[in-house]
Amino acid sequence: MKKLSTLLFAVLALCGAQAHAGPADDALRRFVDGAQTLSARFEQTQKDEHGEVLAQRSGTFDLSRPGRFRWRYDQPYEQLMVCDGNKIWNYEPDLAQVTVRPADQVLKGTPAALLAQRSLLGDAFTVESGGQKEGADVVRLRPKGGEVNSDFQSIELWLKNGVPQRMQFFDALGGNTDIRFSDIKTGVKLDAALFRFTPPKGTEVIDDGAGR
Repeated sequence: MKKLSTLLFAVLALCGAQAHAGPADDALRRFVDGAQTLSARFEQTQKDEHGEVLAQRSGTFDLSRPGRFRWRYDQPYEQLMVCDGNKIWNYEPDLAQVTVRPADQVLKGTPAALLAQRSLLGDAFTVESGGQKEGADVVRLRPKGGEVNSDFQSIELWLKNGVPQRMQFFDALGGNTDIRFSDIKTGVKLDAALFRFTPPKGTEVIDDGAGR
């Protein structure tokens, strides 16, 4: 849960925060000031410090600013995380179980706290240019000490025309998680029902009101 949450919260923080002036910020500003909605497929690969593949997953991602998202894994097994802006639902069909947490408590101490606080991105991250790779502008973000409680050392966000193509997360042990987006659509009308969750009949609901 923690690893998945960190990835999602970082995506949301980038989508909701405001970039400040600087040589590496033009591409990032186009992204964070861009379309209010985004829909895409993704392929996620997690590797250890030796480059060995630990896990591969894929699914769909829908975002509606500010703070609403639907992140669904469909391979190799199903898992769904939905945030309606107030609560985060993590549903595991195989276990017939869903955990619900207050969004503001879960986001506290994570990059997504930038959403609620409307802080400048530069307040919590050092923003660097990663140059261009495969025709994309690469923006590198490093959490500042004490500002963000994260389990990664840096993020690389790959942008083409202000649209995210890829995100890479590098952890303290030398491993990394690589997320590649495809079938990307921005500015599309998304059904509000995507960002609501009603537990199916027979599902155990664990209400973690403390956000632990």
